[in-house]
Amino acid sequence: MLGEAGRERRGVEGDNPVVAAWLTQGRPVTVAIVALASFEIINAAYGRETGDALVSAASERMARVLDREGEADLAREGAVFQLALPVELDVAYPLITAIEFALAQPFAVGQTTVHVGTRIGVASGEGEDAEALVSRARAALADARVAEGATTRIAPPAPHRPIAHLAADLHRAITRGEIAVMFQPQVAFASGAIVGVEALARWNHPELGVLGAETLLAASDRADLGIVLSDHILARALASVADWPDALSTLRVAINVTAADLARPDFAARFLARVDASGVDRARVTAEITEGGLIDDLDSATALLEALRDGGCRVAIDDFGTGYSSLAYLTALPVDYLKIDLRLTQSIVGDRRHRVVVEGVIAIARALGLETIAEGVETEEQSALLAAKGCTYYQGFLCSGAVDGAELVRLVDPALAD
Repeated sequence: MLGEAGRERRGVEGDNPVVAAWLTQGRPVTVAIVALASFEIINAAYGRETGDALVSAASERMARVLDREGEADLAREGAVFQLALPVELDVAYPLITAIEFALAQPFAVGQTTVHVGTRIGVASGEGEDAEALVSRARAALADARVAEGATTRIAPPAPHRPIAHLAADLHRAITRGEIAVMFQPQVAFASGAIVGVEALARWNHPELGVLGAETLLAASDRADLGIVLSDHILARALASVADWPDALSTLRVAINVTAADLARPDFAARFLARVDASGVDRARVTAEITEGGLIDDLDSATALLEALRDGGCRVAIDDFGTGYSSLAYLTALPVDYLKIDLRLTQSIVGDRRHRVVVEGVIAIARALGLETIAEGVETEEQSALLAAKGCTYYQGFLCSGAVDGAELVRLVDPALAD
C-alpha cells in the first residue's frame, strides 16, 4: 500500500527525490506517466468544477490500486500523474495495467457520468539518474498520445553502451541517414494557432532504437563531430521545411545552435548560405542558442547573432531561467525570443517561487520588446497561468510532441490530412 513515500504530492517534475533515492540505492525503478485522455474535452463541456472532481476521483482510483503495493510514489499535476515503483518492469506492469483498467471505467461525477480513458508512458531502469528515467517515460507518453491502438507505450531501454562506442556508431549514423529531424509545434496563446515549430533531432540507432538529443550530443562531443552533426541537422531540417505543402508554408522553424557553432567566426555566413540554398525564406528561420553557449565569448556571440538578424533570421535564447541569466548580457544581445525552460514551466502550478520567476521572465521580456515561448506545457492550468501573465507562445504535449511533416499537416488543418 502507499507508504510515507507514496502519499500523493503535487507536481510531476522537479528533483524526483523518491525516485532519485531509489536509484542511488541501486534499486530498479519503473516510472509510468499517466494522462487522462479526454480530460480537456470534459473540462470544456462540463466546466472546471466537474473537471476537478474527475481528477480527484481518478486519483482515488489509482490510490486504491496502489494499496496493493508496499512502496509507491504518486505525484500529480493537473490531469497528469507520475507513478514510480521500486521494481522491475515485469513486476510493475500488471499494476500499470490494473490502473489503466480502473481509469477506463465510467466516472460518476455529481449528476454526470463521464468516460475518459488514458494514455500511459512507461520507462524502467537502474543506474541512470531520475531525470533521465522520467524523461524516457515522458517520451513514451508522447508516442502513446499520437499513436493509434495501444494506449500504453514502453520506452526502449536506456542505452548502456559506453559513450565511446556510441561515438564510433555516430560516424556511420550520419552517412547512413540514421539521424532524423522531427518538429514540435509552437502555439500562439492569442489565437490558439500553430505558428511555428522547433526542429528536434532523433537518432534511429539500428540496435538501441530511438535515442534522444542528449545522447546524440554526448556522442558527438566524444567523437568531435559537433560541427558535422550540427551542419547535418540544419541541412535535414531545412530540406524538410522546403518540401512542406502550402498548409505549412507560413510556419517558422527554430533550429538549435550549439556553442561549437558560435565558436566558428564564419558561422553566421554559413548559416545564412544554407538557408538560402534550401529555398526557405530567411524570415521563417530562428536560431536557438542555449544560455551556456553565449557565455564563453559574449562579444563574439553578439556579433554573430547581429549578423543573423541583419540577414533576416530571428534569434531565441533557449532554456532561459536555468543557466547563467544576466540582465547585463540579455540587454546587449540581439534576440527576438526568450524560451522559458520546461523545468520552470512545469512547476508553476504547484511551486510559488518558480511561478514568480516565470512571471518575472515574461515581464522582463515584454519590457525589452521580446516575445516569450514556454516549453513543456502539458496542462490547461499551466497554459492559463502563462497566458494570463502575457506569455506569447507555448510548446509541449498540451498540443503535441515532436511529429513528422504529415502529422504536422493534420495538426495545422485536419481537413488536409490524408
